[in-house]
Amino acid sequence: MIKTNYHTHTTFCDGKESAEAMAEAAKNLGFGILGFSSHAMYPFSDSWHIHIAPDGYEAYTSEISRLKEAYRGRLEILTGFEADYIPGLCKPDMEEYAKFKPDFIIGSVHYVLGDGGYFEADGPLEETRNRIARYFGGDVRRAIAAYYDSERRMLRESRFTILGHADLIRKQNSKGAEPLFDEDEDWYKAELEKTADAIAQAGVIVEINTGGMARGFLDSPYPSTYFLSLLKKRNVPVTINSDAHKSINLEFAFEQAKDAARQAGYTELAYLDKDGIKFQQMEAVSKVPGNVSP
Repeated sequence: MIKTNYHTHTTFCDGKESAEAMAEAAKNLGFGILGFSSHAMYPFSDSWHIHIAPDGYEAYTSEISRLKEAYRGRLEILTGFEADYIPGLCKPDMEEYAKFKPDFIIGSVHYVLGDGGYFEADGPLEETRNRIARYFGGDVRRAIAAYYDSERRMLRESRFTILGHADLIRKQNSKGAEPLFDEDEDWYKAELEKTADAIAQAGVIVEINTGGMARGFLDSPYPSTYFLSLLKKRNVPVTINSDAHKSINLEFAFEQAKDAARQAGYTELAYLDKDGIKFQQMEAVSKVPGNVSP
């Protein structure tokens, strides 16, 4: 199989290493394709230096273009963005980012708007609970529904390539912590059903994202096994991404991610190259000791 990753962060946003360091590590790990996806909310930014600054896009795209040439024949490199969706402010749309000539865009929801403020779906656990109390009157169910409603709005209103960490809100159920909500409740599964329908209608690829595992919050990737099964029923294509902020995590838990895909019924993964979207077969049996696919 061609080893790929399209969710890669660098020091152009909140990553810990340079783009060149990430590219060199990917080459040494045997990757065939590496996509860079710095956080973006063009034409805005933030005071935390998580997103590319409004005047930093040229430097970012110029550096990725330089690396494309430098690694030609050894590693295919693609220019992308992980673009935020915030209603009325910014959206992950190819037309919005056209001047930067992206090869792909990952559309993600991190910020969920409430009454007079917001919470971050992957924010610190205590802070997120405090913000839900403040901006959603403590109504956890309404806050979770708002997250998925925002994701569905993004899918309807934007044109992008890959849906980022489709159930990122699960970070609030981090292992070792008091869960924010019960993932087995009917109302939550109904939100996933509606979101799976919206994903299928939008025609995007869904990433199986191992970033929550690499950072120690979860034992399984985004999306959950149940969510993946809903996507498979709707023939939604999937790819595996690490959401790496440092090179050591570029291929973190990829075999476990393949297992999750197999368990949901997937036999192939989507991938992007300079010519567009293609598909490749997964191995029939897991390489993880003790795990055998059905």
